[in-house]
Amino acid sequence: MSYNEKNHRARKRFGQNFLHDQRVISHIVRSIRPSATDNMVEIGPGKGAITSLILDVCPNLNVVELDRDLIPILREKFGHLEHFHINEADALKFDFAQLGSAERPLRIVGNLPYNISTPLIFHLLSYSDRVQDMHFMLQKEVVVRMAAKENENNYGRLSIMTQYLCEVEHLFDVGPECFDPQPKVDSAIVRLTPYKTPPHPADDHKTLDLVVRTAFSQRRKTLRNTLKTLLSSEELEALSIDPSKRPENLALSTYVTIANYLFNQSPQSLAAGDNNE
Repeated sequence: MSYNEKNHRARKRFGQNFLHDQRVISHIVRSIRPSATDNMVEIGPGKGAITSLILDVCPNLNVVELDRDLIPILREKFGHLEHFHINEADALKFDFAQLGSAERPLRIVGNLPYNISTPLIFHLLSYSDRVQDMHFMLQKEVVVRMAAKENENNYGRLSIMTQYLCEVEHLFDVGPECFDPQPKVDSAIVRLTPYKTPPHPADDHKTLDLVVRTAFSQRRKTLRNTLKTLLSSEELEALSIDPSKRPENLALSTYVTIANYLFNQSPQSLAAGDNNE
């Protein structure tokens, strides 16, 4: 262990919890199944625990790291490798399109900071057409929300918009004792595999997001109330949707039905309304 690595302390503002359990690290990499030809990206490599095992198999690795004090540690460990590249950047603002394409899709992995995990997931989903798959360590509660189905308490915007674009697999849980420092919550590994064609295609993705966001802005109210700015109870009934139901009662396919109806009614006004939010 180098001097820099030994003296680096996890920073709360970056949401850092370094994974140290070798059994769990190996389990994660086995779940990812990296190969020599993969175009891999790791978000938040930290001190390189997962990085090292990926590089044993896959030499083409870009990492995205925000903490400047971790850069020398990563350079010292892996800087001699020709196809290892450090991108010193905030993953929330990073343009992942520059690293991959439909012909050379990305395989993204990361132990994501729990304090920015949801906005970061939405940011990464915007590149789904350039992604083969994503494997993330997240707060278990977030993974449960991503995988939740209609009529479940954890079902919401994150569930619907993730499942619209990707197959979601909750792979396994990881306890707090596997990290330094220990988080106060359980963690979990999730696999997201973008669909080549969504099972329930929306005519306009932004309209779908607007409908879902509006519906869940007051999740305890009925659809009659939460969607009244977008369509009437009579319009919902004409689509065979009960306006007395709550947002969590509707399947993803039903939200797509609403979005497609609205988009084909008046796409211009919807776009204007979306820009005003």
